[in-house]
Amino acid sequence: MAKYVWLPLVLALLAIGCSNDESSVIQDDNNLVEPDTDQVNEAEPANGKIGYSAMSLKNPFFVIISESLKEAGAEHGFEVITTDAATDVNKQANQIEDFISQGVDAIVLNPTDRLAIGAAIKKANVAGIPVFTCDLQCVAEDVKIAGHIGTDNFQGGELAGAAMVEALDEEGGEVLILDFKQANSCVLRVNGFKKVLDAHNASTENGKISIVSEINGGGDQDIGYKATADSLKAHPNLRGIFAINDPAALGAWQAVKEADRLDVIQIVGFDGELAGKQAILEGKIYADPIQFPKQMGKGIVVKLLAYQAGEEYEKTTLIPTALYKKEDAEKDPELKAAE
Repeated sequence: MAKYVWLPLVLALLAIGCSNDESSVIQDDNNLVEPDTDQVNEAEPANGKIGYSAMSLKNPFFVIISESLKEAGAEHGFEVITTDAATDVNKQANQIEDFISQGVDAIVLNPTDRLAIGAAIKKANVAGIPVFTCDLQCVAEDVKIAGHIGTDNFQGGELAGAAMVEALDEEGGEVLILDFKQANSCVLRVNGFKKVLDAHNASTENGKISIVSEINGGGDQDIGYKATADSLKAHPNLRGIFAINDPAALGAWQAVKEADRLDVIQIVGFDGELAGKQAILEGKIYADPIQFPKQMGKGIVVKLLAYQAGEEYEKTTLIPTALYKKEDAEKDPELKAAE
């Protein structure tokens, strides 16, 4: 067991989260910690419109962001117009153009494609409309992003990797990754996951974990189900699945159940939405690095107010995840309230 001594230390360090001069640590999904907000909060309430293009309102995570954005916006006189890009970059580009034609005061989006959405953002830049990204980042060249707030996805991926090592214990085995490479956040999650698995494999002779396939899970329950069902046929010795969000993880669980392999395959998800937490409580998912979507909508409004007031503000805020397991689900008031 000595070869696993490093794992509790990794979990403890990762649970603390990351903090530097460019990011804030937010511990509670109902209380935003943001530096230098006194002047922002004293600003006169503005009247205007914010256009929000959600990546997919089929995913409850983005619904929560929309609701928190509307609530925070209303407190400062903003009407929030929410549209659903349905993971289609062309549809999202059209939504951005519609927002420009409406003369909104700001555009908020979860980029459906970290590169391809750049051309539409440039049009908003030319029109003088600030663009804020939320949860997902745009990495296209020569675009101006007024501010970003999202999860520290690399740190979350590290927690997911540590959870997988713990779940597979000394046996190790073959692992499938359900990814979504169009989203920069999901790329970071997978990179963090791989980093921990590489460190684990370097520290042990037995119980090594090998990634046998990375396949698009679509961040969607139906796509995750089909991708897993196909992978189970190709990899009969699979012992673990890492899905980049809860919908894909739940789709994976259904496929594993139908293949009658629940007793040998462990699933690690990501998000901590209500359905994911419930699945962890029921033992369907081993663990989730959980995110705090309420803070994302609230945080964007804080940044917008600072932008309009000409005040200094953090351009990028990253929120560390926290690992959520069955023992956390058993005492979670959100799940008790849903009973």
